[in-house]
Amino acid sequence: MAILKPPFTKESAAAKVQAAEDAWNTRDPERVALAYSEDSEWRNRTEFLEGRDAIRAFLRRKWSVELDYHLKKTLWAFHENRIAVTFEYESHNAEGQWFRSYGNELWEFDDDGLMRRRIASINDAPIDGPTHVR
Repeated sequence: MAILKPPFTKESAAAKVQAAEDAWNTRDPERVALAYSEDSEWRNRTEFLEGRDAIRAFLRRKWSVELDYHLKKTLWAFHENRIAVTFEYESHNAEGQWFRSYGNELWEFDDDGLMRRRIASINDAPIDGPTHVR
């Protein structure tokens, strides 16, 4: 699939969000990391990351503890090279406690369509079991 590049239209922004959702649901750090520039900057909760290697390591850690992870992203807004999304995902820990995590992400892309900045605000709530976020 070709990389969608800015400036975004409603259709290309929606496709970019769907592609991100699809990639993250594979839980494959190698695949997901390819969507980010080599010098990409992230804020994820209280963690600050810089670079694709740091992103890969983060994703490996994330999916080693957030088991049976499933994510849904929704386009909220877009402008030129920026996209805002809302999201929710469910996962459980090794003890079997399920969580629903939800929040917002702000994305900024370089001219090649790679994400150069991701700012994520995330809240977690324990739940009784999976509701199969879709």
